[in-house]
Amino acid sequence: MLKKIKRNIFIALGITGLLYLAFSIYANFNDVISSFEKFNWLLLPLLLLLSFANYFLRFLKWDYYLNVLKVNVKKIDSFSIFMSGLIMSVTPGKMGELLKSYLVKEVTKTPISKTLPIIFAERITDFISLIIITLIGAYIFNFGREIVIGVGIFFIFILIVISNKKIALPLIGLLERNKFLVKYLKNIHMAYESSYQMLKPIPLINMTLLSLVAWSFECLGYHIILINFGMKISYIWASFSYGFSTIVGALTMLPGGLGVTEGSLTFMLIRNNFPKDLAVASTFIVRIVTLWFSVFVGIFSVSLYQKRFGKISVETVSDR
Repeated sequence: MLKKIKRNIFIALGITGLLYLAFSIYANFNDVISSFEKFNWLLLPLLLLLSFANYFLRFLKWDYYLNVLKVNVKKIDSFSIFMSGLIMSVTPGKMGELLKSYLVKEVTKTPISKTLPIIFAERITDFISLIIITLIGAYIFNFGREIVIGVGIFFIFILIVISNKKIALPLIGLLERNKFLVKYLKNIHMAYESSYQMLKPIPLINMTLLSLVAWSFECLGYHIILINFGMKISYIWASFSYGFSTIVGALTMLPGGLGVTEGSLTFMLIRNNFPKDLAVASTFIVRIVTLWFSVFVGIFSVSLYQKRFGKISVETVSDR
């Protein structure tokens, strides 16, 4: 299990290295290096703290969903499991965070199909909060409006289907015609019921608001980075740019949105007539203190988890 995780992380690091090399060559390598020298690295602890605030608030959301589903797990164990899931931040669409359901299974014996929808609910509320942040900027700055609205409509459609049993249950019933899926119907119904409970109006509104605050911390970090480079950028524009780039990167389902998120962040700065070297340097720094810091936190948390509960062996876990 861990060998696969390490391999994926090293592959992602290799791809990232090549991407940043390409960006640096595009912006003039020496100029990019000089830009890093201009950055006040004493700000690094603050930037990491803002990112960790994002993770902590998202942990509160994870723990809230566990309570909604009446999964009894100690707060310290819940925190350990959530933070361990961050090691999967560089998996496509962050779907590697399904690891969290396996870890809950190991600690509480709760069926995986019951907690698996939590990851889905997390992504839904994350996307909605980012759409809210981005939609404001899309109208103010007249950019990317169609993409943001399109993504918003897609998620509204999903919410309508899940929240209406008259629509959802007949669709699940269609699966009964598939011989392969018949044996999984019990788990499918359990997963749907969990999703239904978590995406009711009150939990949905509360957790979307919590996500909104969580992501605003990383937007603030990006704003601080840009200001430090002497860019006269408003917090609204920084939030719009960061949110839009994060959404576009996530839609590609690439590991951590690699390449697309960086390209979008860099492009939007250059589009606003900022030097290429500063655009590349600021993109590099924000991805280090957000994406790669989350992977580091995940690696550290997995190590602590294994000291407490033993080696993680997902391959041997069944959903019974």
